[in-house]
Amino acid sequence: MAQAAKMNDAAPIHADALVIDGHADTPQRFVDEGWSFTDALGAGMLNLDTARAGNLAAEFFAIWVEPTQWSGRYAHRTLQLIDGVYEQLRKHPDTMRLGLSAADILQAHRDRVFCVLLGIEGGHSIEADLGLLRMYHRLGVRYMTLTWSNTNEWADSSGDIDAASVVHHGGLTPFGRDVVREMNRLGMMVDVSHVADTTFWDVLQTTHAPLIASHSSARALTDAPRNLSDDQLRAIATNNGVVMVNFYPSFIDTHWREGWAATRAAREPLYAAAAKPFEDRGEPVPYNIPLTVDRAFYAEHLRHTLPLAPLSALIDHIDHVTQVAGIDHVGLGSDFDGFPILPEGLRSAADLGKITAALYERGYRAQQLDKLLGGNLLRVMGEVQAVAARA
Repeated sequence: MAQAAKMNDAAPIHADALVIDGHADTPQRFVDEGWSFTDALGAGMLNLDTARAGNLAAEFFAIWVEPTQWSGRYAHRTLQLIDGVYEQLRKHPDTMRLGLSAADILQAHRDRVFCVLLGIEGGHSIEADLGLLRMYHRLGVRYMTLTWSNTNEWADSSGDIDAASVVHHGGLTPFGRDVVREMNRLGMMVDVSHVADTTFWDVLQTTHAPLIASHSSARALTDAPRNLSDDQLRAIATNNGVVMVNFYPSFIDTHWREGWAATRAAREPLYAAAAKPFEDRGEPVPYNIPLTVDRAFYAEHLRHTLPLAPLSALIDHIDHVTQVAGIDHVGLGSDFDGFPILPEGLRSAADLGKITAALYERGYRAQQLDKLLGGNLLRVMGEVQAVAARA
């Protein structure tokens, strides 16, 4: 009864908040599955119905190019995914709208239209060409994650997928610093999720605008290279940026991370078998293929021995970032549709209110929750664009 009362107390706060999520990999579904944002959810985590049910007003759709499957065609795949989002906007003009600024997000919210935002995940998409960076900005991209899990030509990653063949730069190269400065000039947010620690500190020395971490959790609680150290959290706060906490169990729960990693060898032949028809046809393997393998493997082999990560683990990470960086520097970066299994109690974006309720139970109140649920990201987006306007 007490828990229900807490949820009831938090419900009006969540309903009144402008909720913005920093990262979702949903565009893969548009292009690879022929799926529409207004369709039934299926195996995914986010569609229009769940966004409405969870009071999600705006979402940064991640334009992520898998670097091995699309080697040599990074720009092609980037444009294909951007086009996939634009096709959704064309098909659903009454329910979805592209946002290019903080003001656009606010206006869409007033008009009760879902606001679609674009962020590139992985600097390999620009193919070491500032002209492509500028073109993506013209198409509506408003942040870029400098690396994905692969070191590119100008920035080191925190998690190289082919470490044996990687030549590291020691952080950012001179061209990498040019990328950061050009992003500042354009008003495109610089995203440090996925970057190596050396890259992080180089970015901090280079940028003239606030940074974001679009989907990163706290390394002090879960020791994953993808997560941010307390020193990095404090540095982003000093920079007036925002850290958006990732929901992926491997980044928020050490027990789940270790248990899932221990099954990697058992999953590898399943990935290979599922990928073979695509490889035989000379086609890139869509991302939903390994995700489907992972979901089936968990359901068949692990659901009784490796329980879902508790919702409390996610709340612990949000709370830790708040305690270290401050309430003005924390947000939500779900990574919806970018991993197979959500924490306990979260089945889709429809359950975002449970996060608000859990934070309310820990003592967070309306003004703090408004900042955390979207206000901080809205502020940073506006400040980054103001820096560009003054340049």
